[in-house]
Amino acid sequence: MNREEIVAGLDIGTTKISAIVALVGAGEEPKIIGAGTSPSVGLRRGVVINIEKTVRSIEKAVSEAELMAGVKIGSVYAGIAGDHIRSINSRGVIAVSRGDGDGNEITRDDVDRVIEAAKAVAIPMDREILHVLPQEYIVDNQPGIKDPVGMAGVRLEAEVHIVTGAVTSAQNICESIRRAGIEVEDVVLEPLASSYSVLSQDEKDLGVGLLDVGGGTTDIALFFDGSIRHTAVIGFGGNNVTRDMAIGLRTPSEQAEQIKIEHGCALGSLVEGDAMIPVPGVGGRALREVAREELCAIIEPRMEEIFTLALREIKRTDYAELMSTGMVLTGGGAMMDGTAELAERIFGLPVRLGVPQGVTGLTEEVTSPIHATGVGLVLYGAMHRSRGGGMIAGAKGDRLFYKILSRMKRWFQEFV
Repeated sequence: MNREEIVAGLDIGTTKISAIVALVGAGEEPKIIGAGTSPSVGLRRGVVINIEKTVRSIEKAVSEAELMAGVKIGSVYAGIAGDHIRSINSRGVIAVSRGDGDGNEITRDDVDRVIEAAKAVAIPMDREILHVLPQEYIVDNQPGIKDPVGMAGVRLEAEVHIVTGAVTSAQNICESIRRAGIEVEDVVLEPLASSYSVLSQDEKDLGVGLLDVGGGTTDIALFFDGSIRHTAVIGFGGNNVTRDMAIGLRTPSEQAEQIKIEHGCALGSLVEGDAMIPVPGVGGRALREVAREELCAIIEPRMEEIFTLALREIKRTDYAELMSTGMVLTGGGAMMDGTAELAERIFGLPVRLGVPQGVTGLTEEVTSPIHATGVGLVLYGAMHRSRGGGMIAGAKGDRLFYKILSRMKRWFQEFV
């Protein structure tokens, strides 16, 4: 088992940090050999606010995964999210360079140049490009081309999706991982990573929306015609539900979270009977019993708000009417009873729960929407590991982020 066969994903979330280790062989599905999780301390809404606490959380999750897998993790594909993420669609146009022959055959250099042209957009100084994801190429006004290399043409255009993030947020994530003694192979947008594990190719072709309901944020990714078309982040997630419950039930946040996991329901009409739930008091106050209906009356409005904000974001795009296969919910916040039913009511579309697929091995450890991003990072890494361009862990500051940016000339290959 050599180092090149090991691929690890590190999902750095607001509520938990998850490390997934897989053994990757040529032409085979990745085999999960280890998984570890730890409570996330030091992050808020996907952004590092305390590096030392974040480092300790990373070390705990990685150590647990290493113990289970029996291997040492040297590098990871790390997820990035947070409400600092922004995205735009852009277009680049070039004239195809004339080769030695009689015709104008499009080469890989031409594709590189048109991607560079599409990247030439005005971006604020405090932001940097994280991903350049091609949607399609157009050769002499002929659209819908996925790979133009080898075709004859005079004019080459590229439609791309550009994802940007705050420079400092990406640097702090990379620095936290580096301090934990691990290299960063790549930094991947978390909803993009999740799409690798929970979406089928048919869904991406026909049109689908992915909603990753995390602890601090809810990530949105829209796909159509086989490519990602829009990404966005909403600054609300499962922690907002927990906070509402803690206030409404007058109980500590830790107890509110546990009650949410065990008894929560996002749609009050699904609650049957007059079930009572024990609720601990604050500061030594006596334990009380609260009707489950009262609990759902607190949860439902907040979940409805999250889905309504997501729907508003989707309607701002040109793809709202193209989500023909519906929505896929994933993330820890999607596991609550009634969440899919409530989402169907808000979106007016078919909704299913996204469970990680496409891997073998210790699948029982990761068959939960909570691990969608971690498994997706492993699948992303398995697909891209042969392209090289990994980032050196010892790099700092601008050099660290420059190594992220230096890979963009290869990202024209990223069709999802």
